[in-house]
Amino acid sequence: MNKKKLFYIGIALILIATLYSFLKSTDNENVSLTAKVEKGIFKDEVYISGEAQSTSSKKINGPTNARRHGIYNIKIQDLVPEGTVVKKGDYIGKLDVSELNGKILDAQLNLDKAESRFTQQQLDTTLTLKQERNTIKDLEFSIEEDKLELERSKYEPPATIRSLEIKIEKTERNLKEKRADYSIKKRQANAKMIEVGTEVSKIKKRIEELRELQKEFTIFSEDDGMITYVKEWNGTKKKVGATISPWEPAIASLPDLSKMESKTYSNEVDVRKLKKGLKAKIGFDAFPDIELEGIVTDVANVGETKAGSDIKLFQVLIKLNGTNENIRPGMTTSNRILTHQEDDVLMMPLEGVFSKDSISYAYVKSGYSITKKQVELGLSNNEVVIINKGLEEGDVVYLNKPEGLEEKSITLLQ
Repeated sequence: MNKKKLFYIGIALILIATLYSFLKSTDNENVSLTAKVEKGIFKDEVYISGEAQSTSSKKINGPTNARRHGIYNIKIQDLVPEGTVVKKGDYIGKLDVSELNGKILDAQLNLDKAESRFTQQQLDTTLTLKQERNTIKDLEFSIEEDKLELERSKYEPPATIRSLEIKIEKTERNLKEKRADYSIKKRQANAKMIEVGTEVSKIKKRIEELRELQKEFTIFSEDDGMITYVKEWNGTKKKVGATISPWEPAIASLPDLSKMESKTYSNEVDVRKLKKGLKAKIGFDAFPDIELEGIVTDVANVGETKAGSDIKLFQVLIKLNGTNENIRPGMTTSNRILTHQEDDVLMMPLEGVFSKDSISYAYVKSGYSITKKQVELGLSNNEVVIINKGLEEGDVVYLNKPEGLEEKSITLLQ
């Protein structure tokens, strides 16, 4: 075979390939998608995403009696990462003790002042009572001397003797009054000592309580589990730098991983289909191969508005009937809630249904021709629709409009 003949054969092959490619692309542009009418189980499901959470969790709280000491908002200074698995007694976090330390310092200064007052009162009492005792002793000595002088003066004139007797009586009366005053002053001194001593004891007790409270600012786990962060009123999680209060003392929680649910929010359209007791299947974005059975346990009657949106959403809780060691609180869930099911019904894809003048119809393949048949539709979901009348099982319908059949008449139902 000469070179010239080979050249012409090559040119012919190139032309054939080009023509085949052109014809193939033209056929692809005009290709019609079809599907068969099938009989089976129809399921109407609501698809909503949510978040896994435990239905039972133990709160890890900060100090419970901080308010009693005038401490209301306490900052979280340190906190173990969320998801940390801990055992009973393990370290969880630490709270800012600066305000508490300030109160301990103030109490210590007050204690020093109270102890100083106690010492001063003690010295004053000792000195005062000593002076009173010395006065009493002097009066006793004076009476004794006067009595001795009275004995030596028994031969003196009666006036002299009577003067000495009056002096003794007067001194005895003074002694009696001094002894009474001493008793009163002693009781007064004891009362003041008790008052100052009570203040010292009170401040010491307060310091002791503050130091005990200080220990509670380092948080340890009360049980085994996995740490999850608790949420603020606005939905954000409490982390380092957040504050706790006597009304919301929790800094974290230990969820029971054997009791889990999916917390979701449904829109106003789908919530009408939802009710307690509906079955659901729960998937997890982090583990696509895991799917658990569940049941709807609660559907909110009142909607709520999420931040940055005017759309009303209704909270829906789905209890998981099982669990998996990989499932953790906070994981994103995909929930399929079965709202309605019909068995043994005819179905076709939604794309194959067309309408004109309120008449629903389908393009049906009939041998080498195509007919337009009216269909009576039943319930539909996001993919298929139930065919009540107009088609038979196995019929082939077109999912896009075949060209040139726009004006063809529709075969109506009998």
